[in-house]
Amino acid sequence: MSAKTAKTRARLSCERAFTLIELIVVVLIIGLLAALVAPKFFGKVEDARIKAAQAQIELFGAALDQFRLDVGRYPSTAEGLSALRAEAGIENWRGPYIKKEIPKDPWGREFAYASPGEHDEYDIVSLGADNMAGGEAEARDIVSWRGID
Repeated sequence: MSAKTAKTRARLSCERAFTLIELIVVVLIIGLLAALVAPKFFGKVEDARIKAAQAQIELFGAALDQFRLDVGRYPSTAEGLSALRAEAGIENWRGPYIKKEIPKDPWGREFAYASPGEHDEYDIVSLGADNMAGGEAEARDIVSWRGID
């Protein structure tokens, strides 16, 4: 290879490489895009958790209705949702009414159950992301008496 050819190749390879400024600009653009997209993505995650909690409460409702058809009443507050899985001496119990273990809410906490409830024959509540009564948006309570949003 001649010296002229080697110089030409060296010059072409330098021209093809990215400069530090170009790399910093690309990283900044990617960072800005991530800053715009990430909040929308995480908002969808919280919406999915809320919908999952609502769906679990609806499934509990169907199981509780089947329990009531068999036993003639809803499980007491003391018996709780675990009465859907274990007989514990309940007359006419024909369960289990839920195939798997009683799930926790999407935030990893137990659902609150009361029968008789303040709003209906039974109340099922997940306190949401903040684990406190009340709240708005992802921190709001998900309850059995309101249905699915």
